[in-house]
Amino acid sequence: MCGIVGYIGKQVAIPILVNGLKKLEYRGYDSAGVAVLDHGKIVVSKSVGKLVALDEELGADYSQSYIGIGHTRWATHGRPSHVNAHPHHDCNQDFAVVHNGIIENYLELKDALIEKGHNFVSETDTEVLAHLLEDCYDGDLEGAVRKVLATIRGSYAMVVLSCKGPDKLVAARKDSPMVVGLGDEEFFVASDITAILNYTRKVYILDDGEMVVITGEGVNVTDFQGTPRAKEVYDVKWDAVAAEKGGYEHFMLKEINEQPHALQATMLGRLKNEKVVLEEVDLTLEQLAQINKVYIVACGTAWHAGLVGKTLIERWAHLPVEVDIASEFRYRSPLIDEHTLVVVISQSGETADTLAALREAKNRGARVVAVTNVVGSTVSREAHDVIFTWAGPEIAVASTKAYTTQLEGMVLLGLYLAQVKGTLPSEKIGEIITALKKIPAQAQEILDQESLIKELAKSFVDVEDAFFIGRSLDWAVAMEGSLKMKEISYIHAEAYAAGELKHGTLALITENTPVIALATQRDVYDKTISNVKEVKARDARVIGLTYKGNTSLAKSVDHVIYIPETMDELAPILTVIPLQLLSYYVSVARGCDVDKPRNLAKSVTVE
Repeated sequence: MCGIVGYIGKQVAIPILVNGLKKLEYRGYDSAGVAVLDHGKIVVSKSVGKLVALDEELGADYSQSYIGIGHTRWATHGRPSHVNAHPHHDCNQDFAVVHNGIIENYLELKDALIEKGHNFVSETDTEVLAHLLEDCYDGDLEGAVRKVLATIRGSYAMVVLSCKGPDKLVAARKDSPMVVGLGDEEFFVASDITAILNYTRKVYILDDGEMVVITGEGVNVTDFQGTPRAKEVYDVKWDAVAAEKGGYEHFMLKEINEQPHALQATMLGRLKNEKVVLEEVDLTLEQLAQINKVYIVACGTAWHAGLVGKTLIERWAHLPVEVDIASEFRYRSPLIDEHTLVVVISQSGETADTLAALREAKNRGARVVAVTNVVGSTVSREAHDVIFTWAGPEIAVASTKAYTTQLEGMVLLGLYLAQVKGTLPSEKIGEIITALKKIPAQAQEILDQESLIKELAKSFVDVEDAFFIGRSLDWAVAMEGSLKMKEISYIHAEAYAAGELKHGTLALITENTPVIALATQRDVYDKTISNVKEVKARDARVIGLTYKGNTSLAKSVDHVIYIPETMDELAPILTVIPLQLLSYYVSVARGCDVDKPRNLAKSVTVE
C-alpha cells in the first residue's frame, strides 16, 4: 500500500504518472512502478528504492502511450523487491493492477487460482487481483472487475489497466481513499489529491463501495452492482503543501485522524471465527510450554506500548513479563535463554537500541517476536516471528497511529498466546474479539470531540508543569500522554502511578497545577478517585478521563473527557487519543513546531 496515480487523456502518460508519484513521496515508500498500454500491450517498469531509480529504469526513450497507472509501495505482504513492486499483472499480461490496502482472503484465493494453473511470481496479496481478473474475464472488463469485487474481502483502492479495454481505466474503493480528477479531455485517478493537483483542482471523492470507469470522454461512477451514483464536483482550494496533509494543518493531526482506518487495517484478516490468526507467528503449544518468561523491549512510545502488553500477556497468557528500555537491556546482563520469549517493538524496525537488544536476545538463545510497521526492515528480517502493524507511513515525529496500532498488536499477541496455551476460555476470547472489532468506530467517536479538547487546550498556553496520573493500565497511558505533551509543547510533564502521589509527588502540586487523571480501570476506580481528591485538596485543576455514562468522576474534577465504553484491557487504545489531541492543540496554541519538535528525529538509528 501507499500511493496510486492513473491517467488517460491527450498527453503522454509516463511523465504525468512519475510526477504524480513524486508528489506522493512524502507518504514514504520502498519501491515504485508504472504500467502503460503501448501498441495494445501492457508495458511495466519497476524499481526498488527512490524514484530516481524508476527514472533511470524508464530512461529517455519511454513509451508515448496516453494511458497508464503508477504506484509507490509501502510493503505489507512481501518484503521490498523488484518482483513485489506494483503494478502486478496476470499470466498473459492482459491486466495490470495497482492497489492500496489488504486483501484479507488472498491466500485462499491464491491457492484456488494455482490449482487452476495460474503462475504467481510475487509474495503480494495484490497479484491475486490480476489473476482473478484473468479468471473472471468473459469479454466484459467492467463485469470482470465486479466479479472480482464480489470475491475479495478486505480494504482496497485499486485501479485496473487492460489491453482488453484499451480505452479505459477501471477503479474501485473500499476503506482506502481514492479520488478522480476532472480535466479538459483528460482524467486522473489517485489515492491522494496531491498527486494530481498540478493538473486539475476539480475532483470526485469516491465513497466506499463505489466503482468508476474512466475513458477519454468522461467518468462513470456506480456502486459495485452497477447502479449509477451521482457525484458532486469538489473544488480543491488547498495549496500543494496543504494537500500533502489532506487539508489538515499538520501531519500529526492528519495521522491522529487516520487512526480508525489504521486500527481497522491492523486487525484485518487476523480475527476469524472468534479466533486470532497470526500467519506471521508460528509458535506451537509445545514451544510455548518451554517458555517460562517474556521480555518486552522497546524505546520511547513503543516502550509504553510494551507496558500495556505486559499486563495483557500476564493476565491472559499467565506468563511472567518484564518490560525493558532497549538502551538499558544489554547492559544489565538479562537472564535470557532458550526458554525466554522476547518481544521487540519498533515503528521503523530500524531503531538501533532495539535492534541491538534483538541480536543480544537471539545470541542467548531466545525466541524473538517483532512488532513493527515496516515490512523488510532489519527488525522484521532478523526476528523469528513478526506482527506487522498496518499504520502506513507516519510523517510527524510524535508517534500517534503507530502507537495505537502497536497497542492493538499487543492485544493480538496476548490473545494469540492465551489461545495457543488454552489459558482463556474460547467464550472469553470471543468476547474480547467482539469488543476489539468495535474499537475503530469508537476511536472515530473520540475524534468527533475534537472541538471540546481544543477548547481545553487554551488553558495550557502559559503552563510550565503538568502531571498525568492513573493506575494499572491507565498509568501506562498516562506515561504516553505526558511524553506527547513534552515532545511537542515543551511543557514539563510527568506521569505518576496515582497511588504514589503521597510518596513525595504531592509536594509538586500547587494551586491551578494541571493534572490529567485517567480513570477507566474499574478494579481500581475507587482508589483512583481517592487519589484525584488528594490533588484537588491541593487546589489542582483536574481534567478527568473516563467512560461515557460514568457521572461520578465529574463531581471530583473540573472537566471530564468521555470515551466510549469498552473492556478495560482495550481502553488504552482509546484513552490515548484525547491525550494526543490535547497535546497537539496545546502545541499549536503555544506556537511550537508540531511536526518537527526541536532536537528530535523520527527514527533513532544510532545508540
